[in-house]
Amino acid sequence: MKKILPVLFVLFTACTVQKVKKSVRDSEVFNQGFTGFMLVDPAKDKVLYALNEDKYFTPASNTKMFTFYAAYKVLGDQVNALDYAESGDSLVFWGTGDPSLMHPDFEDRSVLNFLENTEKQLFMADNFDEVQAYASGWSWNWFNYYYGPERSSMPIYGNIIRFTKEKQTENFSYSPRFFANQIKEDLGLPAREYSILRDKNTNDFRYHLVGEELSFETDKPFVTSSQLAREMLEDTLGREITMINYDKVKNRTHQKLKGIATDSLYRQMLTISDNFLAEQLMVLVADELFDSLDVRGAIDHVKEHYLADLPDEPQWVDGSGLSAQNKFTPRSIIKLLEKIKAEVPEEKIYAYFPAGGKSGTIRSWYKSDDENPYVYAKTGTLSGVHCLSGYLLTKSGKTLHFSFMHNNYVISSNELKKEMEKVLYQIHLKY
Repeated sequence: MKKILPVLFVLFTACTVQKVKKSVRDSEVFNQGFTGFMLVDPAKDKVLYALNEDKYFTPASNTKMFTFYAAYKVLGDQVNALDYAESGDSLVFWGTGDPSLMHPDFEDRSVLNFLENTEKQLFMADNFDEVQAYASGWSWNWFNYYYGPERSSMPIYGNIIRFTKEKQTENFSYSPRFFANQIKEDLGLPAREYSILRDKNTNDFRYHLVGEELSFETDKPFVTSSQLAREMLEDTLGREITMINYDKVKNRTHQKLKGIATDSLYRQMLTISDNFLAEQLMVLVADELFDSLDVRGAIDHVKEHYLADLPDEPQWVDGSGLSAQNKFTPRSIIKLLEKIKAEVPEEKIYAYFPAGGKSGTIRSWYKSDDENPYVYAKTGTLSGVHCLSGYLLTKSGKTLHFSFMHNNYVISSNELKKEMEKVLYQIHLKY
């Protein structure tokens, strides 16, 4: 009997793999577009199945796994919240890309406490030109949507206004109140449940709300600038800040103020696929590497020093994956997952990555039969793009690495998810 059981297990496993091949390769759903898939058993160092694994795909937010890995390798436990130099009765400061300053989802007060507690005269060096508001390949019309805040050297309030309305209340609330004079009712807007629109080039907002029972929370990006950041900081601190030219201080010996724990940024960035945090993390990586905010240089450095062993060179242009110019192959993503698994403690991976049926972008999908998720994976969605890559836990106790990438499909992404769910659940159950 002892000799028969391993043979039966091998046959059973081989049968499962054949079913996976057939369900992916012959799927009428997947054949509505272009699909790449790779499934690996790392314990055996074995590719169980691969389809188009060497072809480049637009990854959408699968890019955030590369951003996470870059930040994890470079940043340490805390971000650099501010660069500053003190001289006599003056304190000059400038941005590092830290996204947490007065961000509505975080409570870190490192920068505010530092600036509030100094008696020195405050000077802000304008290094906003170091960071382009939009990355290459971003769409111009994202300015009005929650997922498209501008990048900047010194974000404030997450570079968004958060609008909130509870049921049975006549009006909505919003933060920061700094924009109160620029938020006005416009009954000429479409009579949907709610409309809040921003002018493309200014921070003038118009709104039209319909229905007393209406409740919502939505974020609207504002146009960033060094002048606006200075004014908002002055408003919060209640003291004057003088703007100066960055060229006068950038080569001066200076210090870095430590701020928010990177753990909290990684968790939110990956779990809910936060584009803004992803972009600012790459700015922070540049600051740590070069003491400048050269995101392109930071990406090139990470590729050369930490990702040179990927089977296919990543075509990587931003931190979030909003750009369709990003191009990765499934087998390179698998290699990245392998590196993350080897270098990041398992409990952190499971805390950061969305968990099937439990959290983040896959809380409504890939539900297990018990309380323990079997999929921990990063989603990626743009028009005509849906990807899912991560770790799959099987009933037999194995942890597999997988990358599902779909491009150029013309069906609902929910149809893809249902088909992917069938495939991944069978692997979880049978392998």
